[in-house]
Amino acid sequence: MKKLFFIILSTVFVSLSAQNRNKDYKNILQSKNIYEINAFLRDAHPDDPRRSVLRPKVLGMMKEYIKNAEGSDRKVKEMQEMLAILSRRASTKITFEEMNANIKQKQIARYQAELNSPQTLIKYTPSTTQNVYVTPTVANAKLPVIANTEADEFNMLMASNPVEHKNKTVKILNSLFDNDPNAKECIVMIENKSDCNIIVRIEGVGNIKYRLAIPAHENNSVVVEKGNYLLTSLVCGSQYASQKSILKPLMVALGSASK
Repeated sequence: MKKLFFIILSTVFVSLSAQNRNKDYKNILQSKNIYEINAFLRDAHPDDPRRSVLRPKVLGMMKEYIKNAEGSDRKVKEMQEMLAILSRRASTKITFEEMNANIKQKQIARYQAELNSPQTLIKYTPSTTQNVYVTPTVANAKLPVIANTEADEFNMLMASNPVEHKNKTVKILNSLFDNDPNAKECIVMIENKSDCNIIVRIEGVGNIKYRLAIPAHENNSVVVEKGNYLLTSLVCGSQYASQKSILKPLMVALGSASK
């Protein structure tokens, strides 16, 4: 059966992994940083005696963070997922196969729910401007509002009628379950980690073009013909462009939350 795994092609991820392997952990026992301790548990030798101290320590730190977090804190879900993994295993390290299988199952569950309950879908109506925040030099400082020049197009792409939405959902599910190695199409999922609504344009040879609207901090998927594509988008005022050879299911993450 054809493996329908989403592969995250991120040079940042590879870079961070390399940095973690080379990191000096000589003072790790004094660390109060959850992510640093997690990195140590992923990288350290299985027999390193510091594991017996740091694993329960970071479990306690995660529980404390979740207990004291505000309801709007986006890190809570991440902490809960890490806590669940670390409660069962020696570290939060997972293989690409496990990670991609988890993404696939979440996507299947999402689209099955949408297909079974189309009347509960929430219509998304973005504003014509978007506030964009950055790490401020002065507390609570805010950049000027960036005009959303794609607002009308974004609204149009999001406003699919029930029949169109159902047809798209069925197509995506068929792609997720497809076991034909000779299939001419595959699924692309775009995750928008930014604070802005975006449109990702996927342009291939000739007239093969796709447009995908993704609200801030959400994701969306599209089934495309296999081939070479140029992906472009305007992410909070910054231009994104990347060439992708899409020959199997693909996940691309764009932007990052500024807060």
